[in-house]
Amino acid sequence: MDELTADAFVNRDDPIPVMDVDASAASTPRADDDAPADGQQAKAGKRARLRAALGGSFSGKAPEAGPSMQDRLMEKLLQQIIPIEDPSREKDPSGTAAPNLVQRPPFNITTMSNNFRRFNSRIGVVFVFQVKVVRLLSWYKTSHTLSFLAVYTFVCLDPYILAVLPLAVLLLAILIPSFIARHPAPPITLSSETFSYSTAGPPIAPAPTVKPVKELSKDFFRNMRDLQNSMEDFSRVHDKIIELITPPTNFSDEPLSSTVFLATFVTASFMFIASHLMPWRLIFLIIGWTITCLGHPKLQEQMLETHTTHVAPLEAPAKSHLNSWIAKDIVLDSAAETREVEIFELQKLTEAGEWESWLFSSSPYDPLSAARIGSDRPKGTRFFEDVRAPAGWEWSEKKWTLDLWSREWVEERIITGVEVETEGERWVYDIRYEGDELFTTPSGLASVETGNGGKKKAKMLPSWEEGGDGVGKRGEWRRRRWVRMVKRRYHDSSESRN
Repeated sequence: MDELTADAFVNRDDPIPVMDVDASAASTPRADDDAPADGQQAKAGKRARLRAALGGSFSGKAPEAGPSMQDRLMEKLLQQIIPIEDPSREKDPSGTAAPNLVQRPPFNITTMSNNFRRFNSRIGVVFVFQVKVVRLLSWYKTSHTLSFLAVYTFVCLDPYILAVLPLAVLLLAILIPSFIARHPAPPITLSSETFSYSTAGPPIAPAPTVKPVKELSKDFFRNMRDLQNSMEDFSRVHDKIIELITPPTNFSDEPLSSTVFLATFVTASFMFIASHLMPWRLIFLIIGWTITCLGHPKLQEQMLETHTTHVAPLEAPAKSHLNSWIAKDIVLDSAAETREVEIFELQKLTEAGEWESWLFSSSPYDPLSAARIGSDRPKGTRFFEDVRAPAGWEWSEKKWTLDLWSREWVEERIITGVEVETEGERWVYDIRYEGDELFTTPSGLASVETGNGGKKKAKMLPSWEEGGDGVGKRGEWRRRRWVRMVKRRYHDSSESRN
């Protein structure tokens, strides 16, 4: 059970250390789990803990034929919490149905457990590559790092070599080692006078293959250990990137984000003009050598000492100077945006000849409005106090103001068939035409049918009439306009963070 799988990609070296992005804390490697447990009791306890953690049963050969009772109960519970996914019913934002995609299974505890075991058995090649990259950049073997820098230099000086690199990797890293594995060199003995490697003859060894590691083997637990540490690395790097990038770019601190925006805009404008004049080969060459040299242990010690002695004491004064420059040069408009909103007070004439307050509406409900033509009731609120500011705005004035320029807003809306008061309370009345039956049309024409059943004749309605005596000419509705100023609601970032 604990034997090594010879032909599998696994990380057989030291555990990958967990990255620590904080400068104050040193990165320490995790404890090595390579030593097998003492006795059958320790091994059985390890298997039991692993089964409990992954929700499934393990064996060295194949997974179980069916899910356990615990898996089925957990699956039933999750089905009540997580909605059932149906990819065929998914739609894009435009409302059209999504094309037929490959059917993917929904979330399932048993499937999740099986896929994790299969994934963990095959992820070793990634950790092997990660360890080799870390050792290459940390100068574990100086000759290997210098060789990498030589190849990188040739690529920077002649970028066309990039087309050759994949073929060279295929030859040197896959084909030649596979051939040597099938035609191994003869063992060196004391009686051998000369050593020679011959490629003649039939293969004397089996071809190397890539196989997943066995479950519950040492390699399987090594992969779990490295997978655990890699997840911790990703979480720390992700949180650190968010901590460094988000505050300057999300405009929680508007002067700082405005400074970043201005610097980015100026740099982008410069790069549009001068990018083709810059020596990119030399730039990438210097960057690659700098990053690789910074990984040398002795240079890291020197840089840490320099940072502690000279750089750290200057961080606070430099930040203070930057903040003072931002506060002085980046001037933001502190005044909130203001707009004027309107509401129309509608009143209806009762049978007793008195005007009754009806409601406050956002529409004037004029004779040729869509609501009047469709015989719909006006929409609004009964009381002035119930009128609310638009979403995202707040009142900048305490009271509503009556619009004394009633003729202007009537002409702006091209309202016809109304009587306008230019003095007094500024009501705008419907006009009622006496005698004949009146049929209004959206074009402003009045179709009149005579009382004797004669022919119909059409006449142009007046756009509006100035209020005078008006007795016997006013219709059943009148309205007037009230205005009030609003301003943008200010969002305090400090309150949202609290």
